[in-house]
Amino acid sequence: MALREEILGRLRDKARPQSFKELAKDLRLGKAESKKLKRMLDQMTSTGDLVLTRKGLYAPPGEINLIKGYFEAHRDGFGFVIPDSPKERDLFIPPPATMGAMNNDKVIARAEPGGKGRIIRILERAQTRIAGTVEKTRLACFVRPKSRTMPVDIYIPHKECAGIPNGQKVIVEIIEYPEDKRPPVGRIIRKLEAPTAPLEEIDAVMEELGIPHKFPAAAQEAAKALRHPEDDLLKHRKDLSRLRTVTIDGERAKDFDDAVSIEVTDLGYKLWVHIADVSHYVREGDTIDLEARDRATSVYFPDRAIPMLPKELSEDLCSLVPGKPRPAFTAEMDFDRFGKMYSAVFYQSLITSQQRMTYTEVARILAEEDYRRASRYGEKLLSDFKSMEELASAIRSRRMGRGSLDFDLPEPEVLLDMQGRPEDIIRAERNIAHIIIEEFMIAANEAVAGHLAASGVPSIYRIHEEPDPEKFEEVARYCRAVLRKRFADLRGIISAARGTPAEEFANYAVLRSLKQARYSTENVGHFGLASECYTHFTSPIRRYPDLIVHRILKEVLASGRKGLPEERKARLAQELPGLASHCSVMERNADQAEKTVLDAMKAWFMKDKAGERFEAVIVGITNYGLKVRFEDFFLEGFIHVSTMVDDYYIFDENTLVLRGRRTGRRFRIGDRVQARIDRVDMEAREILLGIGK
Repeated sequence: MALREEILGRLRDKARPQSFKELAKDLRLGKAESKKLKRMLDQMTSTGDLVLTRKGLYAPPGEINLIKGYFEAHRDGFGFVIPDSPKERDLFIPPPATMGAMNNDKVIARAEPGGKGRIIRILERAQTRIAGTVEKTRLACFVRPKSRTMPVDIYIPHKECAGIPNGQKVIVEIIEYPEDKRPPVGRIIRKLEAPTAPLEEIDAVMEELGIPHKFPAAAQEAAKALRHPEDDLLKHRKDLSRLRTVTIDGERAKDFDDAVSIEVTDLGYKLWVHIADVSHYVREGDTIDLEARDRATSVYFPDRAIPMLPKELSEDLCSLVPGKPRPAFTAEMDFDRFGKMYSAVFYQSLITSQQRMTYTEVARILAEEDYRRASRYGEKLLSDFKSMEELASAIRSRRMGRGSLDFDLPEPEVLLDMQGRPEDIIRAERNIAHIIIEEFMIAANEAVAGHLAASGVPSIYRIHEEPDPEKFEEVARYCRAVLRKRFADLRGIISAARGTPAEEFANYAVLRSLKQARYSTENVGHFGLASECYTHFTSPIRRYPDLIVHRILKEVLASGRKGLPEERKARLAQELPGLASHCSVMERNADQAEKTVLDAMKAWFMKDKAGERFEAVIVGITNYGLKVRFEDFFLEGFIHVSTMVDDYYIFDENTLVLRGRRTGRRFRIGDRVQARIDRVDMEAREILLGIGK
């Protein structure tokens, strides 16, 4: 057993925290080994794996009522600590107890009476740069952050503000982080100009949120130097190049990281899920790998993708383009006719995709009238698509039967014209082809996760924790008011709302009650998928956790029955928790960037429509007003009660009705209203609505 795991094991077995001398004696270490112990204790204390008490004693945080996690900040000054351990509940931190922690900072917090907590140590700062607006006074200069998760202004020394006008948009580098009563201190490193076109707005968002748009020269040169593998490097791979294989992606996709093949068997189906073998090209610790680790994910905007890997890899060497032999990692799975998987094997392969298909094409082929006309793909490929539909339907039925949540949450898609201006915002299509690929990828991810869990090797899992009982009671109460039924679980709410005017409201209410899925080395299952064991394996071109899982699975397969050496397991156990946390944070950052760009495109789309009225439907109600969706285009907005000046409106939370005190006018979910565009705030990227007459 490695020293780190032995230290943690001994401390957890003790009834109280231990001193250095007690630990050294307990571990029976000599003088030289004691020095190694001291270095290890210092390292574990700096990462938050151990806490050094005021009396100089060591203990794991959870053993002394402390929680290690990241801070999720709110614009009103409070926040939550999201624990690293999925076995612990989120901890509310009131404004006076944040210790100056900022959004996504790694922290240690103490739980206190009354369900609240206090941050006692900040382990790692997540933000180094902030976008904001210069605000000058006679005595001071500050930058007011644009992000709503940053509740305090940044103090700028006067010499740093010389020559910079009041109201100037800037990027600030933080040089001193905030403490309890002291604001952060920064220096201005760049001026920002107001965007004059939508594509400039996307550039501005990337600048504000620190999304990298170029690869370092070293990584770029390393990518250009890579070549397709020689034949002798592919001899150990299983040759599947004669297997009928297709990719199915969106029309604009350029990185094809998964392909599928299917065969009908006597017992049911044999499914091959082939995943681009990024680990064949990107070695752990090399220049490209370190850059990919920092980025952790690709980011997708309406006009571009910011890839995790250089395009030489993401769009060429690794991409499963049709007609080109590619090294892959294959999950070969056998299913019975009812969609139950009864065997799975994994191996490195060599594949050739016969056809690059789109979701739209496959959905049309599977429609009866188009199925007969699509002979250009060949009868065998057409038969494969029909078999894929049958198998995906069977797998999905089993998944729903075990309690998986079946959200149907519509998403907007921004259509740009030739000049890069948003010309329409539509509801993104989700058809049978999307469902086929979704079910096949879930099946492959579950199979890989189960294999790794059974091997006993440390790995990264995709976890989704169960909601707190209080959250369920709250959402059940609100949905009962709309649907007039009582519910025993979240799936019952989703099922009851399907096809009703309250469907979207119920889906979003359920979604808000859930914790966010994340990466962890502790496998606690995936609540949303009702999966006991789940990971991410199917997108290594665009997600770093998938690349980690590929490498671990390769090692496990290569080690055979011997298993991995204990030293390797110990190293994985030490490194993976930090990587899982980093990838979760970067995923949230990418989601925020994509949402911010979407809000900006909505603002540009409505920019010249101030004063106009549009038909809309109410999809949500709170005591603050009405959430509406326009009928002419797929865009949502909020009508605040302060703009509804014809009456005083009262919210009845028992019926989810907003009712006028004098007029008795009522607003319910599903009602149609006229929404008036009062103003478009381009800086805040907000559309301000009023109620039409």
